[in-house]
Amino acid sequence: MNRKRIIAKHSPVLTKIDPRAPLSVGNGDFGFVVDFTGLQTFPDTYITPLNTLSNWGWHSTGGKDRYRLKDTAMQTFDNGKYPLFPEKKEEAYHWLRQNPHRIPLGQLGFRFTDQNNQVISQHQVKPIRQELDMWTGVIKSKFAVENEQVFVQTACDPKTDTIAVTIESELLKQGRIGIELAFPSPEVSDREWENAISLVWKETGHFSKQIETSSSSSLIERKMDDSYYLTKLDWKGFKGKLVKVGQHVFQLNPDATSSFSFTMCFAESEPEDKDVDQVFQANDEYWSMFWQEGGFVSFEGSKDRRAEELERRVILSQYLTAIHSAGSLPPQETGFMYNSWFGKFHLEMHWWHGAHFPLWNRVHLLNRSMDWYMETLPEAIALAESQGYRGARWPKMVAKEGKQTPSPIAPGLIWQQPHILSLAELCYQANPTMETLKLYKELVIQTAEFMVSFARFDRERNNYQLGPGLIPAQECHAMEESLNPTFELEYWYEGLNIVIRWMHRLGEEVPKEWIDVRDQLTSSPVENGVYLAHQNCNKTFQEKNYDHPSMVGALGVLSGERIDRSHMLATLKKVQATWNWESAWGWDFPMCAMTATYLGEKELAIEFLLMDQVKNTYLVNGHNYQHDALTAYLPGNGGLLIAIARMIATNGFPEGWRVRAEQIANWIP
Repeated sequence: MNRKRIIAKHSPVLTKIDPRAPLSVGNGDFGFVVDFTGLQTFPDTYITPLNTLSNWGWHSTGGKDRYRLKDTAMQTFDNGKYPLFPEKKEEAYHWLRQNPHRIPLGQLGFRFTDQNNQVISQHQVKPIRQELDMWTGVIKSKFAVENEQVFVQTACDPKTDTIAVTIESELLKQGRIGIELAFPSPEVSDREWENAISLVWKETGHFSKQIETSSSSSLIERKMDDSYYLTKLDWKGFKGKLVKVGQHVFQLNPDATSSFSFTMCFAESEPEDKDVDQVFQANDEYWSMFWQEGGFVSFEGSKDRRAEELERRVILSQYLTAIHSAGSLPPQETGFMYNSWFGKFHLEMHWWHGAHFPLWNRVHLLNRSMDWYMETLPEAIALAESQGYRGARWPKMVAKEGKQTPSPIAPGLIWQQPHILSLAELCYQANPTMETLKLYKELVIQTAEFMVSFARFDRERNNYQLGPGLIPAQECHAMEESLNPTFELEYWYEGLNIVIRWMHRLGEEVPKEWIDVRDQLTSSPVENGVYLAHQNCNKTFQEKNYDHPSMVGALGVLSGERIDRSHMLATLKKVQATWNWESAWGWDFPMCAMTATYLGEKELAIEFLLMDQVKNTYLVNGHNYQHDALTAYLPGNGGLLIAIARMIATNGFPEGWRVRAEQIANWIP
């Protein structure tokens, strides 16, 4: 396949402002979101915030030790074993929800002036053409300022948090283009994340100071509470001057010239010294290798008119997940576009963000974030011990340090537990060596130990059960009522299967309890031939037909060894016909497509992937739109790539589709 041609066909081209779909560059640990000027000049025009975020930049208001979990009032049941964090309006609760949060590192934009040195408004700046060249990872922006054209190229270094920018315009000669770097407050603006996605511009509570300045560079120091970082602007080879024009605003004024280039680097300690040419060359080499060595698929020549749109979504999702979901931490659901849930990440979503990387011959991109689990394993062990369990209990909503965030829902979710085993197994399948087994051995064992100790033995029924004291993946069920959820039961079975195989590969003895729990897990609840969300949910979608239809994931997301295919087909068709799809989320559509694929329902799989629903919208920039507070939702992009890989591996496309695939894994659960 001519990959470069196919990628070019789907590279986003904008000729007008799309307020929900700004473009972005990044490297997995850092991201930079731009408007139509190639920088962040007119943020007020966009519904999606124009942000600059990293995986290392975190801040806690008042310092990281201001409150701890023990400071939050808790309700419990079952003799205190299961902590419930009530949603109260108390200071400690909300502080722990909001902190730590990712730091908006800075907003970089142009300052245009007219011939009288008056600042030009956005209405005098017209977009002409902006393209994201995905093959090189460069955003190319053309626009006009009072009929004078400006051409900007924006790129990100693949290894450092460095942006490189080139500018060409006759306006530079006239001294009418300045570059302005402004530092927002690290504070969050509201207690609820949906209302706190915009940047806060407040002068107090943070400090910005030039500490080194030369004729071609300047180093700016940033402090806020116990957080600290540096920003370096470097315009080597050009003449210009950086001046402070506000308490947290700096302006770079190039000398008269028809072209100008500079880099901007953010760092915790010492910024990297890379010039513009180095960044563009490294960026070009990285993306060229990314596209040539990873998996690829094309649907060109298909009879189905929907094939072109599905191909576009697949290509763009590969680019976006490489930027926003492939770093040293599990990603937040909006990646580096902007902060959702205060910049924290949700571990039950990590599988949806990253499981596709091994399937698309890019296991190294998943390996990056797997290291975080090993680093925070002591926190997970301590959490399990505090509740009377063995092993490691992985929380739901966390920040970099791995501490559980208080929530009325988070302590009850459990489906993130076997995710660790599934992700480790994917890493092994992509690299089946003793080195891989030993690398994740302790992680796998400690996760399994919690899963085994969490299962309850019912002497009357002579089996192991899950719950109560949990919330299924379909989060609308009460913790104290939920018992034996279909998806979680099957995931417990499959997860323990994985860890037992893992021990056999290592040549080590498998604890008898692990085998007993796996073999004696109760079966998934069925009513009238349809799988239920959990055993006590006898509504069968009559009242609980919203949020995630997680019961179908027991076959599709999972191998479903214990699932009855006829029952699951009836379940899937009932979900298709009766589910409240406006309440679903982006990954629910590929989840249902995977279930259809495993049931041999090829056309149904396509229908789910391309269902005409708002939350299955993929914007011009490729992001999976949910609503205006969630204009980017990367679990949807990742889920799409997982579904496509599994459909390819199982020959799961209907008649009339022409599928050409390269380097897609042929192994499935």
